[in-house]
Amino acid sequence: MSVVFRLIALVLIVAALMLLGADVVTSLQHHEITVRSIGDIWGLINPASLAAFKSWVEASLPGPVPGWVYALLSMWSWGVLGVLGVILAFLFGRRYSEA
Repeated sequence: MSVVFRLIALVLIVAALMLLGADVVTSLQHHEITVRSIGDIWGLINPASLAAFKSWVEASLPGPVPGWVYALLSMWSWGVLGVLGVILAFLFGRRYSEA
């Protein structure tokens, strides 16, 4: 099972590096800093599902939770994926026994 989580961590870290590279290239092209959020990336992939998710959040989650979800969607995509990948890599990394 830890092999699966290590693979997921690797995929998350690689995706974060790809998104960081895309933001750097876009920033160099436009001569201004450009950082895509998780919501921006999701909207590029499938805008209808993002709109459906936002309406579901508004309709089904109580109180301040929709604001928290929107705050998560507005975070830097490469930062969130990279941090999750690194945390998973540390939690499920190889364990060496001292013999």
